[in-house]
Amino acid sequence: VPVDGSHWLSMREGLDILREKGHEVVVVAPEVSLHIKPSKNFVMKRYSGPCTQEEMEKDFKAFLHTSFEEGSFLERFLKVYKSMKRLGDMAVASCQYLLQNKEL
Repeated sequence: VPVDGSHWLSMREGLDILREKGHEVVVVAPEVSLHIKPSKNFVMKRYSGPCTQEEMEKDFKAFLHTSFEEGSFLERFLKVYKSMKRLGDMAVASCQYLLQNKEL
């Protein structure tokens, strides 16, 4: 069960190596993601999540933008914290959706 972003990019390389060694790889991922895409190297199982593609992209863009804003350290810290909390809440909600998915 991958996490979108750099975690997935690192994990994907490991999955490719496992496939080369003859393993069958199954990736369980939310329908909405930034980087997790189907591949011939693994079976993809998708589940619905708490947000739309547009909401996820908006939240990630807001986080990136906030990370490079100008202002005092405290102002920037609070904005980045709120943005990271929003992304963290989204990840937790996605896990809850997965755990409630009876098929998976």
